[in-house]
Amino acid sequence: MIQLQRVYERGQESSGGARFLVERLWPRGVTKTELKLDGWLRDVGPSTELRQWFSHDPAKWDEFRRRYAQELEAHREAWEPILEASRRGRVTLLYSSRDAEHNNAVALKSYLERKLRRPARARAKASGTKKPVQTS
Repeated sequence: MIQLQRVYERGQESSGGARFLVERLWPRGVTKTELKLDGWLRDVGPSTELRQWFSHDPAKWDEFRRRYAQELEAHREAWEPILEASRRGRVTLLYSSRDAEHNNAVALKSYLERKLRRPARARAKASGTKKPVQTS
């Protein structure tokens, strides 16, 4: 299960599971000791160019999601730790945006949930591994 939480919301730190900050930049006004997390995955955040182009404009949301998915496809190593943790239990993606509906964490959650729903055979094919042949 993947859930979202804005870093400025307090009181949800004890919800259990892994907590990852998924922003390229550290959130303003939050100290590193304040924010309880298991990892700061900078590289999973959108590129500086994409972030600046989007500028949290809801009119650009669909195009942002498309471009961000392309970036994510090219950097599997950035989001794979989140996917693995979500297979073991609850994961919380932490973000700093004021807009709870149009931000990279929302897009990332959707992207990862699609990856989790893919059948195992499709995952094996995409990674280049073959399903073992059973012999009797």
